[in-house]
Amino acid sequence: MPTEEEVRQRQWTEQERLELAAKMDEELDEFINGLEKKRYEEGWPEDRWQEEMDKHPFFMKKEPQPGDEIHPMFEGLQKLKYDPEENTCEELALNYKEDGNFYMKHKKFRMAVYSFSEGLKAKCEKPEVLAVLYNNRSAAQYFLKNYRSSLADAQKALEYKTDYAKARWRAAQCAYQLERFDVCTELCEQILENDVDNKEAQELLKKNKAKKLDLERNKRKEMALEKKRIQRFQSLLNALEERKIKYDDIKPGKPITDEILKPKFLALEDYPVHLDDDNKTLIWPAAFSYPEFLYSDYQQQLSEEATMLDVLDSLFAEPLPMDNNGSYGVDKVNVYYENRKVGCVHKIKLEKTIKEIINEKSFFVTGGSLLFYIVPKDSHVEQKFIHEERRGLIK
Repeated sequence: MPTEEEVRQRQWTEQERLELAAKMDEELDEFINGLEKKRYEEGWPEDRWQEEMDKHPFFMKKEPQPGDEIHPMFEGLQKLKYDPEENTCEELALNYKEDGNFYMKHKKFRMAVYSFSEGLKAKCEKPEVLAVLYNNRSAAQYFLKNYRSSLADAQKALEYKTDYAKARWRAAQCAYQLERFDVCTELCEQILENDVDNKEAQELLKKNKAKKLDLERNKRKEMALEKKRIQRFQSLLNALEERKIKYDDIKPGKPITDEILKPKFLALEDYPVHLDDDNKTLIWPAAFSYPEFLYSDYQQQLSEEATMLDVLDSLFAEPLPMDNNGSYGVDKVNVYYENRKVGCVHKIKLEKTIKEIINEKSFFVTGGSLLFYIVPKDSHVEQKFIHEERRGLIK
């Protein structure tokens, strides 16, 4: 190939120029093709180009997560942004405020609370900066429904900036949610002093007043009901004491409570002994056991004025399902109660009322309920029941 000097001095025909240009184009193509075969190793891999770009501090769209490899430049930027030696107290506070605002924008309210808290720890003394940090943290707490913390922060913001409208409005909302009605009223009135046409404050003031009245009304009702309940319970205790009711599972002298009077039988537990509407007659929960079948009937509300005959009429209004021999009926059975303290049973006169039966010296209330046993008259079942040595076997 001719040298540059030869090319410059030589007189070229048009044909020679075209041939030389074609040869130079061919050599350039060969050079470029040779470059494509050599892989560039120092750049980002083509298949991970976007991933690598997202890791670069200048292009990343989200901060590194725990466990991620951190770019050295990111660590440097972090140090520049948060190092107390590189920033003033005000700069640190504002940097954390920016972080908090970013988290608020993306609805990461817990992280926002953390960022604004770190900003407050920077010990910036400028009231306007502190007011903003407290106000913004109040907003984050509000969205987390931490109304008590939100109210405290909003009130703190108002200490540093008394005319902070956003903080005052949020404080009013929190006070309403916390049912601190007087605080809410005061804050709403302050808002309306500066903005008489503020529709939101007017509406909240009305809601606050209505809610306060409702709660006060409900509280009075609850207090009246509680007073009535206490009076009824005391009347019940007086009636039990007047009738000298005895319990085989309550130590003498132990105070009687609602829990003690609650029946232990599952079918009766929602029907404890109580007085009727006239406060004169005791209404008892009662269980009637059939030892022959290991089966029980229940009377959830048995008046003490009813006789045992009345009870049997009710129990045998329909035949007993397991009574295949027709052995059970009003005039075919005897009824007993057990004195577990001495281990004996007592036959009941069917003409007696429940009140008279309970008043017998040997009768004891068991597990908050009346317990009776029903057996066929003059039967083997009755004899076995009466002479059963181990009274604890009778359920």
